[in-house]
Amino acid sequence: MVFTAFFAAFVLAAAAKSVPPKTDPLKTISIAAPDGSLKADFIAFGATNTNLWVKDKHGVFRDILLGYDNKTLYATSEEGRNFFSPIVGRYANRIRNGTFTIPISKDAQGPGRKFQIVENEHNGTNTLHGGAIGYDLRRWSVQNVNKHGVTFKLVDPDGFQGFPGTVVATVEYKLEANAEVKISMKANSDQLTPIMLSVHNYFNFDAYSAPANDLTNHFMRIASDAFVATDGNLIPTGELTPVEGTPLDFRKAKSIGDAIPATAEAQYCGKDKSVFSVWSTTSGIKLDVRTDQIALQIYSCNGILGANPIPRKANQGGPEAVYENHSCLVIEQESIIDAINNPEFNVNQIYGHGREYTWEATYAYSVIE
Repeated sequence: MVFTAFFAAFVLAAAAKSVPPKTDPLKTISIAAPDGSLKADFIAFGATNTNLWVKDKHGVFRDILLGYDNKTLYATSEEGRNFFSPIVGRYANRIRNGTFTIPISKDAQGPGRKFQIVENEHNGTNTLHGGAIGYDLRRWSVQNVNKHGVTFKLVDPDGFQGFPGTVVATVEYKLEANAEVKISMKANSDQLTPIMLSVHNYFNFDAYSAPANDLTNHFMRIASDAFVATDGNLIPTGELTPVEGTPLDFRKAKSIGDAIPATAEAQYCGKDKSVFSVWSTTSGIKLDVRTDQIALQIYSCNGILGANPIPRKANQGGPEAVYENHSCLVIEQESIIDAINNPEFNVNQIYGHGREYTWEATYAYSVIE
């Protein structure tokens, strides 16, 4: 059982443009669960989940994902790169100094072949979510769509953002009965390369309908007894620290808002267990996550209110109201951050030559009274 921890403000890079697609990447794709328990919208740009409607304890559908009403802002937002519920990659989260070796070595100081990736965070000292043009800013193709699911595909060429090898990645979203979202990702490369993908959902389980939006009414439980220690730039040091006696101990449910600003991020293995739960006592909406990933990162939107405030969606009280700091929760299922520069974690994040990358998670929604 492992768990990464820190709520932290992101320094966001400006979005970059890529080659126009053959079809409109901002066209809305709508799907629903067969029993009507969930509804969702997607766009091919970033393979992004733009809306997710879940019933609250009164039977009212609430759109619990942050985002934009104007879909063009996912590609051209003046606020910069906000990662509103896309797929992030080729390597999610952070890479120290934007460097790594293959075979991997501590802080890329070993004898292997060294690679330099585009650095786009902390004044060019590390790489965040795949570089300046990560998978969130790429135009995925729609491989399949039906009433209950959609599959996107991306071909990421050799050398793009500095990564070796051409990667072919797919993500499948399926809405199932009993309010379950099943997400599966696969990626293959023709060369050895690091791959770590994640879904970067921003949630407010009240859809901003509560009297206060400070997460004090959002409770969380994480089945994990250690977190990944980080430095001042949120880069892992290679150490795992017990959660016992720290504000990062969520093994017993507690208020997220009450734990800010000393708060958390988490990791745990367990494909057949609920490894993570979060719920609102106001709306009654609850999420239980099951995953095959060993890490779960939680971010409490410490820095979402920047110089250019982001208007909320109309169904969340916008556009007059804006998304405020500590009013939302980002959930990322993934592997251990920067394990490619920390061999002591004993996690193999190098894929290719027949070794396929896979990622699976089930997001199960329910209602508590």
